[in-house]
Amino acid sequence: MNQNKAALVTGSAIRLGKHIALALAEKGYDIAIHYNSSIAPAEETAALIRSKGSNCALFPYNLQDADGIMSFMEQVKTKFPNLSVLVNSASGYTQATIADTTPEIFDTQFALNLKAPFFLTQAFAKVVQKGNVINILDNKIGFNQYQYAAYLLAKKGLVELTKMAAIEFAPHIRVNGVAPGVVLPASTRSEEYIQWRLQTIPLRMQGNTEHITKAVLHFLDNDFITGQFLSVDGGENIAQIGRNAGEFDPSKV
Repeated sequence: MNQNKAALVTGSAIRLGKHIALALAEKGYDIAIHYNSSIAPAEETAALIRSKGSNCALFPYNLQDADGIMSFMEQVKTKFPNLSVLVNSASGYTQATIADTTPEIFDTQFALNLKAPFFLTQAFAKVVQKGNVINILDNKIGFNQYQYAAYLLAKKGLVELTKMAAIEFAPHIRVNGVAPGVVLPASTRSEEYIQWRLQTIPLRMQGNTEHITKAVLHFLDNDFITGQFLSVDGGENIAQIGRNAGEFDPSKV
């Protein structure tokens, strides 16, 4: 039987989740790739992981269906008996102010960004019972950017879930979070927008995925940390300005 430790990374077919999965594979973890509809990218990511010598399996699931999450976790644990890490990376956001947020937008944002991590953590605690949970947050939690009202409220809630779960599931499970800043901007973001953002980041630079994966690995390596989150954003959160795409006006740059 395979004795490798294993990690479940939600949303790991693409973007940041993919890079986290690859970094864990390089550290010797077998990887459970979760995806919703991105089957082709998931298969490509799986091939990259296997090329690093790690085992990998794909687990399609719509995380908005919270009722099946326990069964989903049991399937992952059956495939990977040494599952010890859950990374709640799957996310999604709709830019909408409080005034413009519909009930559908609100429900979707909370389902993806808070409800799913909540029940995934619950399932991990019941099925796996020991290990680490890492929640991928957003450095926007340091600001009240109403342009992303429902998304940001859900992410702020995920911070509190991180702390609460760390207490409830200690000492057997540690729960921490990483809050990325400007690392993987949406493809629709212009170079002018990126430079505009960098003006208020103390380190005057854009981050990269390795900055985030190093933070994830740090929490896994240090067994005396729980209930904490680390902002990896070049100091943007302490600058207390928090520029965002919802207020960007290219005519004024």
